[in-house]
Amino acid sequence: MSSLKKRSVNLAGHATSLALEPEFWAALERAAIDDALSLAALIQSIDTGRGERPLASACRVFALLRAAAHQPGRGEVGNGDG
Repeated sequence: MSSLKKRSVNLAGHATSLALEPEFWAALERAAIDDALSLAALIQSIDTGRGERPLASACRVFALLRAAAHQPGRGEVGNGDG
């Protein structure tokens, strides 16, 4: 993966910076579009549910799980095949 790209985000009224690889930023942007959210709103929702996990790690896990769920043949339980 490429080097980290840092962006500023506003979470619950507090500015913070988040450094992720460009590939993860792209995955988060796609997820935000798919969910009809702003990128900030998506990151806020990840932040709310992350528990003790660092925000950057939570964003990466979210992006990976989302990508896995959208692969052909995945993400559909009980689709009648088999």
